[in-house]
Amino acid sequence: MSAPISYPRQVMGIVNCTPDSFYTGTGQMPSCDELRATIEEHLRSGADLLDFGGYSTRPGAEEISPEEEWQRLEVGLQVAEEVCRERNVWPVWSVDTFREEVARRAVERYRVTMINDVTGGCHDEAIYRLVAETGVKYVAMHMRGTPKTMQQLTAYRDVVGEVRAWLAERVERMLTVGVQAEQIVLDPGFGFAKEREQEYQLLAALEELTALGYPLLVGISRKSMVTLPLGIAKDAALPATTALHWELLRRGASILRVHDVAAARQVVDLYNYYEKTAMQR
Repeated sequence: MSAPISYPRQVMGIVNCTPDSFYTGTGQMPSCDELRATIEEHLRSGADLLDFGGYSTRPGAEEISPEEEWQRLEVGLQVAEEVCRERNVWPVWSVDTFREEVARRAVERYRVTMINDVTGGCHDEAIYRLVAETGVKYVAMHMRGTPKTMQQLTAYRDVVGEVRAWLAERVERMLTVGVQAEQIVLDPGFGFAKEREQEYQLLAALEELTALGYPLLVGISRKSMVTLPLGIAKDAALPATTALHWELLRRGASILRVHDVAAARQVVDLYNYYEKTAMQR
């Protein structure tokens, strides 16, 4: 099983349109000015992709209705449209949703060309048909349960083998309904239904997932797999996040999903330089 094309290393900047994200959540919805500042900073720092989310997927997050998710998401997309038009810079827009109806609105009404689904289609498999119809890229992430229940579902006999098998099965389902191989991106789901030790086992064996032949998106930015081993707060976790980003790239990751675009951009650019230079020996 292999994708027909290679994938460049890229940086995806997170744009939270929720009041309760694990990192920036304050209990209040971000204002249009705050969203604008985040988007402008991501663009200045060299983001290749912007990922807009209206439904918090932090551990224990409560469910919200599709309409509320869309209302939050649309505010962010409208602000992004204004900012990108002013700057005449158009990175790839991604929506972080597992609901087909929300994804369809985003794809049909805005410049969204990627869907980032934390359930890999398990919540709403109709999303595969949308992907096949529209030709957008699709990120299938491994998770068990829901954001509210996932941290009670961390029992694995072989976390690497089970995640690999689950992703392979999702790929087969997508291909069966007409999704093209070049549309597919996979995500091992760091921080979702995994214990810390399991996450490091996945990181160490990332080549087993890249062997499926599809680009990998990884999201470890300031997460507990970074903060808990060091006993630090999220605000202090950028250096450790950056160190793991280098290792993830070394093991084959293609897209870094991050809060801190400038730091990740430097890691990607330096890794590309390092790889090019090493090949000259």
